[in-house]
Amino acid sequence: MRQPHIDDFVRLNQDIPELELQRGQLGVVRSTWFAPTVAYEVEFDATGEGRRALLLERQVTVEEMFEQNVDLQTH
Repeated sequence: MRQPHIDDFVRLNQDIPELELQRGQLGVVRSTWFAPTVAYEVEFDATGEGRRALLLERQVTVEEMFEQNVDLQTH
């Protein structure tokens, strides 16, 4: 499994109740942080509310189905 990159779709691996985020929710990686540890700023709610969370790699999984669709469109 590869690390997320900016604009990748990712699924949340755990509930984060304080942010009202639920396991399985789909989000988009908007930035990568490298210090003090690698983390990803992920945007949820494509409705324009722009709810974002800073998440560790173990908290998200790259959504491969969306990755394949992007690859198909670029060839």
